[in-house]
Amino acid sequence: MADDVRVQPVTVRFFGQFHNLIKKQTGNTCLEITVPENGKTAFEIAKDIGLPIEKTEAVFRNGIINNLHDNIFPGDQIAFVPYGTPGPYRVFLGMIRENKERERREKQDRLN
Repeated sequence: MADDVRVQPVTVRFFGQFHNLIKKQTGNTCLEITVPENGKTAFEIAKDIGLPIEKTEAVFRNGIINNLHDNIFPGDQIAFVPYGTPGPYRVFLGMIRENKERERREKQDRLN
């Protein structure tokens, strides 16, 4: 029976400069990808797609801001956001919080 189960794709959308980059690379502005049942981090997905990680400020997962190191699961809808989003929206959407967490993780990684 398990063989009959269809894996749900992840829908990936792009904002700002990423929208134009992906359209130029693929001809599409929205992608569907597959991820393992146990998930894959948004960071790994961005790398696989060819997004410049250093220009990636945030990822939305099912309409909620997430950390790039959080897992994405089959059936999720995600959107990558580059740096450059206007200030107030960064606060309202939670990007500031996630960036502080990202900086903390990167600092911890450098210390280890």
